Amino acid sequence: MKKHLVLSAASTALLFAGSAFGTGSTGSAFYGDPPDDHHPWAIHDQNRPQPKLVTPGTFSSQEQPGQPPSDATILFDGTEASLVKWEADTPAGGATKWIVKNGAMECVPKSGYVRTKEKFGDCQLHVEWASPTPPHGDSQGRGNSGVFLMGLVEVQVLDNYNNPTYADGFASAVYGVNPPLANALRAPGEWQVYDIVFRHPIYKDDQVVDPGYVTVFLNGVLMQDHTRLEGPTGHKARSKPGAFPDVGPLKLQDHGNPVRFRNIWYRPLPPNVVEGGTDGYLSSEATLAKRKEIAATVRADAAKLDNPVSQMLRLAESLVYEKDAATFQQVEQQADSYVASLKQLSPHQLGAKKDEVKHVADAFQYLAKFNIVPADFGPKAEVEKIIKAQGWDKKK
Repeated sequence: MKKHLVLSAASTALLFAGSAFGTGSTGSAFYGDPPDDHHPWAIHDQNRPQPKLVTPGTFSSQEQPGQPPSDATILFDGTEASLVKWEADTPAGGATKWIVKNGAMECVPKSGYVRTKEKFGDCQLHVEWASPTPPHGDSQGRGNSGVFLMGLVEVQVLDNYNNPTYADGFASAVYGVNPPLANALRAPGEWQVYDIVFRHPIYKDDQVVDPGYVTVFLNGVLMQDHTRLEGPTGHKARSKPGAFPDVGPLKLQDHGNPVRFRNIWYRPLPPNVVEGGTDGYLSSEATLAKRKEIAATVRADAAKLDNPVSQMLRLAESLVYEKDAATFQQVEQQADSYVASLKQLSPHQLGAKKDEVKHVADAFQYLAKFNIVPADFGPKAEVEKIIKAQGWDKKK
């Protein structure tokens, strides 16, 4: 004798709320287009992990720096204590000769570059800087410094307020590679704000897999729009393609001017697709592997469910990611048992299950629409007959 499936009020709530995967999600399991050969997630996928919670920071003013977002790694906060996170950019490292003055880290000319002791890669980076006032010099000799991502790619720091220079050496240029889209600098002595998104070049077997990109905002104005990289930047020399390390230090340049910096922090970025990320257009191999992983997690979750109808639908959901003969057979057996249990109910008992039955029918229709179960899937036809016999298919 088959075990009939009976759904309680509590488990009905679970059925319609959906179940959790990863960091937890909500929504219908049978809703948007299913995964395909290059996307492991369905559209509006309830199993896709929820975005992490981040408390936003605050904007800076000329008088004081803003607060970083809650998940930021702070590299310099204006205190002597945070200067210990930096060192001289020499083979031996050691204490830097740069100084902390009025809440800013100031370059001491001829003391050399400074770098973070910490190494990191792809990131959202925030840096605020101010050129000396009154200004001295012109072109590249006025308020010159640089922000070196991973120590290799320079975003130019320069006082270009009423001070022209060669275009690919302007403030917020990717130095020697790409000029900025505009000149949005404030006057000398005022704080300028860089917000940078950086993706480093990725090579495999000496072949470029992803060239790397830099996006830069200066004082809230877009300067570099996903600018393509090839390799490290240089002075008077074109970038040469080449592999990058996975991580590197952030460097600030000593170019002979006492440029000041404050409020330096970064947020690491998740891996992109070519490094194993799963949000985007994936290779067929990576997609298949991720779909198998999701399906296994959904099946494991189904095994923990006490209610057989919820378990049936959760197992059916796993078939959206991976067609598995044993799982399909289990779903079909559970679905047959569910239909049999409905046929034993009195009209009043069946009426109380209207929403549940219609939800199960929607799930079966979804699975058949996308060929996840056969078009002639028996339980689908039987549930639809029940709905039609009860008049639940008619719009009122």
